[in-house]
Amino acid sequence: MAAAIQTKKPYLCTPKDVASLKTAAIMACEVTMAYQSGQQSYQILKDINLTVKKGDVQLLMGPSGSGKTTLLSILAGLLTPTSGRVCLLGQEITKMSRHQLAKFRLQNIGFIFQGFNLFPALTAAENIELALNMKGIKGKAAKHEAQVLLEQVGLAAQVKLHPRDLSGGQKQRVAIARALSGSPRVIMADEPTAALDSHSGHAVIELLRRLAKEGGCTVLMVTHDPRIVSSADRVVYLEDGAIQENKQLSDNFL
Repeated sequence: MAAAIQTKKPYLCTPKDVASLKTAAIMACEVTMAYQSGQQSYQILKDINLTVKKGDVQLLMGPSGSGKTTLLSILAGLLTPTSGRVCLLGQEITKMSRHQLAKFRLQNIGFIFQGFNLFPALTAAENIELALNMKGIKGKAAKHEAQVLLEQVGLAAQVKLHPRDLSGGQKQRVAIARALSGSPRVIMADEPTAALDSHSGHAVIELLRRLAKEGGCTVLMVTHDPRIVSSADRVVYLEDGAIQENKQLSDNFL
């Protein structure tokens, strides 16, 4: 049974918009991704045009195999598209060298992974301190910021606990705190509520929304979770590698 989505339509971009849209944090223009297997060519993404406004929480939804994670990886600079261009924070990352891109990601993008990707031998605070160290923040400054970030996500009492001693929701909060280390301007998340119950999932999304609205971050999330749609500013739907406009949420779509 289909359920209407009340969120606003996504802003879609075309190449001519790149120079004029000053409010955009993320822009994909005519992005295509394909790969060759023997004599057979497979197209994963087809001419994707998409703009995400600064300070928005935007969801990227669609069935398995629709190209969501591939698109997120391209927008984050982790994959290079077959054709098209991607602009983040006014800079065209598809023209950057590997070194330039790695430095840009480290300075500007926070990642939240579906499997948390925490180091099991490190405490919650140490997981965050390690991320801060990579960004040039070390010693007492890193310890202080790690403490502040964990307090911000409601984990002041879990600072010295290891991942094995944390619940799924707490692990995800540590992952969010780590993603926020160094004050990134863009947060990208791949299925951040997949391992969480309804209460923890809503808490995580509301936390990200608050950080976006109060801290000026832009949040882009890949998700299958229909429970969090109401917390988003906009929703983009992918199916068969293409954006579907005016799409309704249905059980078979997710």
